[in-house]
Amino acid sequence: MSIENILIFGAGMMGKNIAFVFSSKADYRIVVYDIQHIDVHAGIRVNAAPLISKGILDVDKLERRLSRISFTTDIEGEGIKNADLVIEAVFEDMALKQKTFEDLEKHCSRDAVFCTNSSVMSPSEISSKLKHRDRFAGVHFWNPAHLIPLVEVIKSDATSDKTADTLMEVLAGVGKKPVLCKKDIPGFIANRMQHALWREAVYIVEQGIADAKTVDEAVKYSFGLRLPQLGPMENIDMVGLDLTYNIHHYIFKHLCSSTEPSPLLKKLLDNGKNGFKTGEGFQKWTDERQRQSAAVLNEYLVTMLTRK
Repeated sequence: MSIENILIFGAGMMGKNIAFVFSSKADYRIVVYDIQHIDVHAGIRVNAAPLISKGILDVDKLERRLSRISFTTDIEGEGIKNADLVIEAVFEDMALKQKTFEDLEKHCSRDAVFCTNSSVMSPSEISSKLKHRDRFAGVHFWNPAHLIPLVEVIKSDATSDKTADTLMEVLAGVGKKPVLCKKDIPGFIANRMQHALWREAVYIVEQGIADAKTVDEAVKYSFGLRLPQLGPMENIDMVGLDLTYNIHHYIFKHLCSSTEPSPLLKKLLDNGKNGFKTGEGFQKWTDERQRQSAAVLNEYLVTMLTRK
């Protein structure tokens, strides 16, 4: 499959950053679509500012990349008709996503590859009403999409090997680290592991074993430090399967195995405590603490990923 024209359907936070990712390759022409006019270039400039301040990206190169990105509100325009690859980044609503792709199938080429950026919703279900389901897959970019290397390529129950292989190649070509999820299961790969950790973290707080700040520190200053270089499967091989088996045999019965959200989580929500959105969740978050948290995270990601 030849990919030259890329359509990003949805110009929100994820859509803008995904467009920026593909602009790194001079061969690509990127069109961003939304139902209302959005200044995509301005949004990208804001997100690229830390890269420029670190000397990772210069202003001239940024402008060249932006010249490859155009915006449209015209569903019948050339950017839609000529798209070789479509990545949907609309709200996480099943009916909306299904209708989006039904409409796109009417306007795009039969050969176009369709992808959903959904972080949780089933590609099989999203594509269930399409005629040509073999060219549909999930491509889950992680936020912020221009900084996090991982993109999960998720095969639906009808995705062809050719489609999956093409997406893996295209994503690797723009500097991403694509991984293939061979089965369409809830949470795909990384979110399943992330939320297994979150379940145990919330349980430890719920049971009064440690407070929320302590739980975070326990992760940040122990195994969290080595995770970027030492994944769980390699770590198991490193310490030995025999040791791992014995630890699991002893500890698994003591870990949280609930299939429902934590009662503590529900209690906090019922009391109007919704994290950053309300200024308090498991911890209190002033506006300044929220800004600091976001700034520190972005600084860390830029530094770690560029080694500058």
